[in-house]
Amino acid sequence: MVALDTMPAPAEVPAPPTLAFDRYYNAASDFIDRHLTEERGDKTAVIDDAGTYTYRDLAERVNRAGNAFRALGLKPETRILMIMLDGIDFPAVYWGAMKAGFVPVPVNTLLPAHNYQHMIGDSRAQVVVVSEALLPSVEPALANQPCLDHVIVAGSTGAGRPRLADLLAAAAPDLEAAPTTSDDVAFWLYSSGSTGAPKGVRHLHRNLRATSDLYAVPVLGIGEDDVIFSAAKLFFAYGLGNGMTFPFAVGATAVYMAERPTPPAVMRVLREHQPTIYCGVPTLYAAILADESNDRSKASARLRRCISAGEALPEDVGKRWEARFGAEILDGVGSTEMLHIFLSNQPGSVRYGTSGKPVPGYEARLVDEHGTEVSDFGELHIKGPSAADGYWNQRDKSLMTFVGPWTVTGDKYTRDADGYYHYCGRADDMIKVSGNWVSPFEVESALIEHPKVLEAAVIPHDDGDGLIKPKAYVVLKDGVEADGDLEIELKSFVKSKVAPWKYPRWIEFMDTLPKTATGKLQRFKLREMDQG
Repeated sequence: MVALDTMPAPAEVPAPPTLAFDRYYNAASDFIDRHLTEERGDKTAVIDDAGTYTYRDLAERVNRAGNAFRALGLKPETRILMIMLDGIDFPAVYWGAMKAGFVPVPVNTLLPAHNYQHMIGDSRAQVVVVSEALLPSVEPALANQPCLDHVIVAGSTGAGRPRLADLLAAAAPDLEAAPTTSDDVAFWLYSSGSTGAPKGVRHLHRNLRATSDLYAVPVLGIGEDDVIFSAAKLFFAYGLGNGMTFPFAVGATAVYMAERPTPPAVMRVLREHQPTIYCGVPTLYAAILADESNDRSKASARLRRCISAGEALPEDVGKRWEARFGAEILDGVGSTEMLHIFLSNQPGSVRYGTSGKPVPGYEARLVDEHGTEVSDFGELHIKGPSAADGYWNQRDKSLMTFVGPWTVTGDKYTRDADGYYHYCGRADDMIKVSGNWVSPFEVESALIEHPKVLEAAVIPHDDGDGLIKPKAYVVLKDGVEADGDLEIELKSFVKSKVAPWKYPRWIEFMDTLPKTATGKLQRFKLREMDQG
């Protein structure tokens, strides 16, 4: 147990800055080149599995990447698809493409070939940069792509294709930034696919600075002396902000890990690199806590702040983490469409079990099924300066999601008297039982409080008479055996935590739950399985 009286006193969150951009603005010049003019060239920018790199090293790699892409004869706004593991090559390609006036498109590294085939074709990418370890799973997607001209491999051998290292070595170390505007599309991200097929989300050069100036600095409190480690990968909007936008906005240090973020791997990085800020997802926080031996003494003695997003953080998980690791978790909610967190708990005023309040600079509203604004329960809409420009080639979905200055999140929330937002579930995940709405997340949170439960997911299930009731899928902790007595025990436990009509009438035990690679629960897959 860590003494929490050593935690810093609650800080007053300052008013959001006024965001103003020159007409001609290139985000790479701002986030990369500025550190050289501000004399941070010798400061460590990135630590990855292979070594340590200063801001001067990073800037040179970015310039070489941009020149290498220009040498391919690419035209402005050409899409460059990135299927890359976290490491120094990722920011070099991402910022280098952007600085040269091209559009990097980082994508999930854990997908099957048919998803890559879709993304390459959908984006009309002329270049694919792929980590060598991922090439075997990507290779089948490269055939019959009429727009694809170049496949570049980041790795030691290249597997018979051009090596990124050779292209960087041959390219000039200086690069003049393309004359992009603040409203030009800077990069794409593909939505996680938690509710269907991934969509290309177009973000502008100005969007990156909005997330750092409105969230990272005033809420997260990141500064030049921080070392930040994000278990969420760089291809994910949440991880991209944590691992690149935020540290590079202030001259901090980012730690990258190429392998999957298992609890042992994360604990190793926390111990070896002693980060001050750790960014995780609820599933991973719970999995680390499942090992009773994991605590601050085996992690980072410098850890001062943690954040969570991707899914709502159960109250019990947040409280146990703070008690064991001595750092509160600022749980928040963001989206690919808004680029990063727009609702968040604040340092010193965390209420676990909530998503906090709107980040200063963003506005939130709740609306009912008729589009009328309501005060207590409804679908969450967000207005803020990091909103995407829209979906690529998805006109109808863009119109449904980006409504004037508001972005429709598809999440159902309640707002309490103190202004804190409580997550209920996706709009299409809510369950109506005996005329009352039931939040899957509320029931899942109750189940997770049981000492034998690791994870839970709740969906609607027909009882055979045409009536809908909650059904739970449960993953137990290691060493716990599933049986009928445990099912009865869990049902009774949930009844003691929530209103009686909300308890799951059926419980099915599983080894794992379906999730996206970013950790989001895919309840729709459970519904499909239940109906199939």
